[in-house]
Amino acid sequence: MNVLPVNSLDTPRFCGVPTFMRLPQATSLHGLDAAVIGLPSDSGAPFRTGARFGPNAVRAMSVMLRPINPYRGNINVFEKLACADVGDASVVPGYEVESLDRIEESVAALVTAGIVPFGIGGDHSITLAELRAVAARHGPLALVHFDSHSDTWDKYFGGKAYSAGTPFRRAVEEGIVTPGQSIQIGLRGSLFQATDISQSLDLGYDVVTTDEIFDIGFKALADRIAARTAGRPVFLTFDMDFVDPAAAPAVQTPEAGGPSARETLQILRLLHGLDLVGCDVVEANPLYDGPGQITALLAATVLAELMALLASVRG
Repeated sequence: MNVLPVNSLDTPRFCGVPTFMRLPQATSLHGLDAAVIGLPSDSGAPFRTGARFGPNAVRAMSVMLRPINPYRGNINVFEKLACADVGDASVVPGYEVESLDRIEESVAALVTAGIVPFGIGGDHSITLAELRAVAARHGPLALVHFDSHSDTWDKYFGGKAYSAGTPFRRAVEEGIVTPGQSIQIGLRGSLFQATDISQSLDLGYDVVTTDEIFDIGFKALADRIAARTAGRPVFLTFDMDFVDPAAAPAVQTPEAGGPSARETLQILRLLHGLDLVGCDVVEANPLYDGPGQITALLAATVLAELMALLASVRG
């Protein structure tokens, strides 16, 4: 089944209701290989709120993207994947646990239909709901986590167990990720406490800091990710604060000293050997993006690269 986007050589990009990469908005899940779903919750945000507006900001800038990816052999993504935009999950603003439940239900509907979900957040807490839904079908997952922060703290304000800072500890505790086959990439910056990185290692995750990325090189990093996750279904989550704020200023928790936009895309284009069963791009916060909307454009490009990764495997 081919589900093709609007041809931007025939119809200008500024026409129509924005969907991701001008894909059709799904009226049925039948025959789809992959689906883009907005996950507009920032009830777990510990700093800047506003990522609830991320999905539509990313969609609006995604109209600039084209279906052929020249970095993976000129693959036409939507000739390989039947893909549509299914709109947004419902959430309960200000109520974190209830929002996670609703997001899990929405993602589960896709996964049950055999569809690979491509989520647009929302703060990083929403990934826990996705992991629950995807693991219910595929079993415990290998997590590939791009982020400048570990998000493996135990509790946040008021002793709360669920926030954007805790999802990947909860995922280990719930048995929905296999930490021994999972990896966190891009950690950097100052710390709350000396154990901020070692807490991830103690849970069983492999960790590659930003400094280590540049020490070992991008190809070695891609090979390490493939080796770490081999034999397991993979969920890939990408926090936009992985990128240096010079290239992605509009995030919930910016962290200086990260990869450029170009370096980020180079890393993603080298990924290989992943059994991708779900992914998301989170923490784009358009309230801080300014007139250029550069963060939203890069977030859309990141998601498009992940679609091309899946298409290259399916092709």
